[in-house]
Amino acid sequence: MCGICGFAGEVKNSRDVLKKMMDKIAHRGPDDEGMYVDDYVAIGHRRLSIIDLNHGAQPMYNETGDIAIVFNGEIYNYKEIRDELIAKGHSFANDSDTECLIHGYEEYGTELLTKLRGMFSFVIWDSENKTMFGARDYFGIKPFYYSMINDVLVFSSETKNIIEFPGFKKEVNEEALEQYLSFQYSVLPETFFKGVYRLPAGHYMIYKDGRLDIQRYFDPMMEPAEDGNLEETVQEIEKVVKNTIDAHMIADVEVGSLLSSGVDSSYVVSEFPGQKTFTVGFLDKNSKYNEIGYAESLVDELGKENYSKNIDSDEYFDIIPTVMYYMDEPLADPSCIALYFVDEVASDYIKVVLSGEGADEFFGGYNIYHEPISLAGYQKLPKAIRKAIAAIAKKMPDIKGRDFLIRGSKTVEERFIGNANMFSVEEREKLLKNAPTHVAPKDIVASTYEKVKDLNDIAKMQYIDTNFWLQGDILLKADKMSMAHCLESRVPFLDIEVFNYAKTLPIDFRCNKEATKRAFRIAAKKHLPEATANKKKLGFPVPIRVWLKEEKYYNQVKEVLTGKAAEKYFDTDILLGLLEDHKNDKADNSRKIWTVYVFLVWYKVFFEDEKFVPKNHERIENRVNKAV
Repeated sequence: MCGICGFAGEVKNSRDVLKKMMDKIAHRGPDDEGMYVDDYVAIGHRRLSIIDLNHGAQPMYNETGDIAIVFNGEIYNYKEIRDELIAKGHSFANDSDTECLIHGYEEYGTELLTKLRGMFSFVIWDSENKTMFGARDYFGIKPFYYSMINDVLVFSSETKNIIEFPGFKKEVNEEALEQYLSFQYSVLPETFFKGVYRLPAGHYMIYKDGRLDIQRYFDPMMEPAEDGNLEETVQEIEKVVKNTIDAHMIADVEVGSLLSSGVDSSYVVSEFPGQKTFTVGFLDKNSKYNEIGYAESLVDELGKENYSKNIDSDEYFDIIPTVMYYMDEPLADPSCIALYFVDEVASDYIKVVLSGEGADEFFGGYNIYHEPISLAGYQKLPKAIRKAIAAIAKKMPDIKGRDFLIRGSKTVEERFIGNANMFSVEEREKLLKNAPTHVAPKDIVASTYEKVKDLNDIAKMQYIDTNFWLQGDILLKADKMSMAHCLESRVPFLDIEVFNYAKTLPIDFRCNKEATKRAFRIAAKKHLPEATANKKKLGFPVPIRVWLKEEKYYNQVKEVLTGKAAEKYFDTDILLGLLEDHKNDKADNSRKIWTVYVFLVWYKVFFEDEKFVPKNHERIENRVNKAV
């Protein structure tokens, strides 16, 4: 796991510019650094040493030195690819996974990407053909950003060094803000910084002769079978899970695992051969917001170790600016702050950690995936009648059953934009002082829905989440929060081999009346206590709805919601109304308040506080200096 950056084009003092870019992402790779600079291209690398500790330095080159690569990630089948390339006549100088990408590019060109099993973002500079080739993995586990600045292509693992590139004009992308209020994350190809874009998952880019060409090489299409044998399916899932965890253990350093009370991380911990697990919680151990007691109980049963931290409210709120700094863009998922702390705990003991992301998207685990089943009976009524009932329901108080009537009047394409849906179009139109596009969230996902128009609604929802929620929220926080602590996070369920199996599961094995993630849970039961395998999906529980009612944090948030930045972008009277109603128990507005609050904290970090320093800065510097 590392950080990459660089540019192609004429830049004065290019070596100095590249060095500043590399220093800005030193937290991604404290162990080493390297750069390649010629008259046209500069590429840099910050290394976190995991595989081939003594010979994996980057940039890395082919035998003749005319091809150079900087690579972030891990290729889990690199030994198989290496053997194949050696048989074809290629010579290897070391035992790193990076070198197989160089020779793979020489042998297969862009077709190399379809042979890889792993997580990756990389850039290859082919000096002989004056071509830059960059790529991002199938599901977007590793980040990749780029921008065109005065005819120079600039790329990086993070945006914080791109926005300081000479000639870049830093501006808030208000189109991103508009959609963020609904999605809770940055959903557009263009980031919150105008002119900075993300390379989507499953895409590659080629830059040659001043022209940038971006192509998709992988599409995570669901292909559910009509039926199947449940017992055989469960056995196959067990084999698939064991295989992917074994593959993700490849490392020359110790590997640990994050552990919550959910079935996904618990299943990983039950199967992985490591010993160390890591957990955080809130309030006391008997609270629904605290998973430490569960973790301790499970590791005792499995004969492993658990290291934990109870996060208090003060340190949670104090770290938010630092979290937004590392996130690069606002993310209104409260669990990203909890993830920051658990990764911090893990980084005191290990350099690589496994995590359970991806099982819900692939195996059908989110509670919302049950909605097409629960609405099926009601949706037998004519649509006109359901629409009329919904119109009446919208005027009613927010009582039980109201949302069912409203959502039941809509198709899945109309009601589901992913796992989060904060402000409606009507709400954000009133809240924003400037809504630049007036584009509805359903229009953002419409073209993606069109690709799966013939699939079952549950499969459609999985496809939407895999293309949006997974990339924009789940994987972004997993990468950025682990890298903030010089820690590599691996996600064994988000493996191409796992997906190729899971995409064919019959819908009934994904989600039915009794359970979400049905077949997966049955497989997990063979390795876990039954209560864990059957546990309802909770996410990463954080008590912000409780804290926002406490006088201290109510006042802290109120001050931000009435500040100059808030007045610049929002109708602050509406914000105060949301806050007051929440405090007085008139409505649970915690997530809407949090969505705006987090954006304003991010704005302060990147646009108002020019000298902002993350709270763990000294710790990162010590890691870097120790390596030097």
